[in-house]
Amino acid sequence: MNEELPGSLPVLHADDCLAVVDKPAGLMVHDSALAADETDFAADRLRVQFGRPVFLVHRLDRATSGCLLLAFDRDTASALGRAVMAQQLDKRYLAVCRGWPEEEFTIDHPLDGGPGKPQKKPAVTRFRRLACGELDEPSAGFPTSRYALLECAPVTGRFRQIRRHLKHASHHLIGDTSHGDGRHNRAFRMRGVHRMLLHAWQLGFPHPRDGRRMTVVAPPSGEFLKAMALFGWSLPGDAADGG
Repeated sequence: MNEELPGSLPVLHADDCLAVVDKPAGLMVHDSALAADETDFAADRLRVQFGRPVFLVHRLDRATSGCLLLAFDRDTASALGRAVMAQQLDKRYLAVCRGWPEEEFTIDHPLDGGPGKPQKKPAVTRFRRLACGELDEPSAGFPTSRYALLECAPVTGRFRQIRRHLKHASHHLIGDTSHGDGRHNRAFRMRGVHRMLLHAWQLGFPHPRDGRRMTVVAPPSGEFLKAMALFGWSLPGDAADGG
């Protein structure tokens, strides 16, 4: 493994059969119909970085940063794939949304599979509000706009699930140019935050070798931290410790 290669991704955990890396926002995970003319993919970088084949266990949207789990052999990939199907992966995301939602809420709203996959399937996401704040940005006749920092725990894994569920609840994800609210996105861009504010923060899974529970954390950084600083937000101690 060579972590010093140009374009290498930060390694959060690695052993001889799997790794978790911190994918930056803006990098596509792998080639797909959505890639258009893109030639730079996380999967290709990781093959070079680790010097061996890699098998991606799940995906992250291009604009999403954070924990990405990969296996180094087919047996490990199969075991982790079974864990995914059994809903044994505990994925926690951080998101900044418009409005002040309830402290805890669940969205149970079926979603299709994305372009070319019109059939709707069950989709459930649990949300916990971690912090609230306001910006001096007029909104709906009020002198300020309200925003919240959320912990998001998808129970299912549908196409752009968190983003689409927040739109369904009218708590649009900030920076989401497909499912968000353009006026609120512009308010953050004017303050130097240009990325989509969704970060794969924590990943829990059973290790295929011995079944021990792994919890890996990717601390938010860069423009995500800049957005939090606009409100003076910090992560609560129990959440930051993976509790």
